[in-house]
Amino acid sequence: MPWFVKIEKGIVDKNTFDQYVQPHKAYVHELIAKGHQAKTGYWKELGGGMLLFKAQSLEEAKNIVEQDPLIQNNCVKYELHEWQIVVE
Repeated sequence: MPWFVKIEKGIVDKNTFDQYVQPHKAYVHELIAKGHQAKTGYWKELGGGMLLFKAQSLEEAKNIVEQDPLIQNNCVKYELHEWQIVVE
């Protein structure tokens, strides 16, 4: 399965964003349980972060991203990219 990267930037105030952090984490745990090897985190020095995960296709990756509570609640804008690994 190829890797995909969702790079995001927060677009709401911290209090609003923080309401959806736990649902986002729960969602990532679901992705892990389903075999997507998901990892999530934030930029320490900036607002925003990244979700790294595996999916069968770009279409599946888009569907995965659209289910993220941070997306569903309009907390972030994002870019989605397939990551072509050069060295493992």
